[in-house]
Amino acid sequence: MSLQKNLDAIFDAERSLRKAESELLAGPPHELAKLLKDAVAAAKQQPNRAEAELRMIRLTDLCAQVPGPEMADALIAILDDDHPSVRVQAAEALVDVAYDRYSEVARAVERAIEHGEQGVALRELPWVIAEVAEPSAVALLKRFLSHTDAEIAASAVEAMASLGDPSAVPHLEKLKNDTRMVTIEDGDEELEATLGDLASEAISSLAG
Repeated sequence: MSLQKNLDAIFDAERSLRKAESELLAGPPHELAKLLKDAVAAAKQQPNRAEAELRMIRLTDLCAQVPGPEMADALIAILDDDHPSVRVQAAEALVDVAYDRYSEVARAVERAIEHGEQGVALRELPWVIAEVAEPSAVALLKRFLSHTDAEIAASAVEAMASLGDPSAVPHLEKLKNDTRMVTIEDGDEELEATLGDLASEAISSLAG
């Protein structure tokens, strides 16, 4: 196949994709939400990782365009993936959705915390909350601090520090004596520290 034919094939595929997406999104909302939710669950069970990545990245874009609690839950399910590119896409989609429909995302985050089964997503969600920086961000982030997984609590500590809201200090003080070890990123390096030290550092930055 010539280069020109390859290029034309790409244009044809893009045209077909846009048409199929437009027709899909015009479907009945309840039916569409169920279809996408089931597709996310199926993609997460896909044994071929390259195929799973392809499907979840495409599903991320589709789920973000459909309002409703099921789609916010689906985006968090996609975020709970080991593949970095999938997590990046899902996190960006959640931020975009939260700017427009914050309550949907906030309630989905609360459900994820209550279920407590999505460890990867729960380590990423504090940064989504901090990025959107709604007035209720500290109240939502404090729920992560009591998680039994120290790495999840550490993500919330760092997200609180990035918010720069001094009202987070009383919540962080409860962790000052926590001796559990966590891994933190410092540029290209990974360092270990106690959760208490991390909380103390966050308190200092907020108090200063």
